[in-house]
Amino acid sequence: MRGRRRLVWVAVLLLLVATASVPLRPYVLPKVVTIALAIEQRGIVYSWGGGHGEDPGPSKGTCLGYTGKIKPCPAARTRGLDCSGFTRWVYALAHGTDVLGPGNTDDHVRKLRRVRSAIPGDLVFFGKVTRSRLRTHHVGIYLGDGKMVNAPETGAAVRVDRIDRVKGFAGFFRL
Repeated sequence: MRGRRRLVWVAVLLLLVATASVPLRPYVLPKVVTIALAIEQRGIVYSWGGGHGEDPGPSKGTCLGYTGKIKPCPAARTRGLDCSGFTRWVYALAHGTDVLGPGNTDDHVRKLRRVRSAIPGDLVFFGKVTRSRLRTHHVGIYLGDGKMVNAPETGAAVRVDRIDRVKGFAGFFRL
């Protein structure tokens, strides 16, 4: 009888520990990947500043701060997404609300936490992210196996690329 009672208490303790470690935020990362890949299939083009309207999603871009290769700047007449506009839209669709909000890659990385081991759906940033310096220049959605979905550059559409295609890997980040 005593052994059985002890076994019941051990089972109860294990259940409490297991359920106490469940994250409170819903696990949406696989949904992030599904949405990102669906958008990639739509052929949405890159537009500097695109995706930063009041609501997330494709929008005309801006030529303010444009440094792209194509001259003159096509952003103001191109409906599309830049890299942070793309990730903002995907995360908004997956979470049901604009969790990243307006802003650029620096603004978005401030809302996230760095993770050592990435899982599909995490964001991968490029640039410099340290305790004393934050200066990012690109972001994509991690797919696994060294790949990401991203809005890469003027003249290209949202696509899948290898992470090592972009210089300055800064780390993986999660909401």
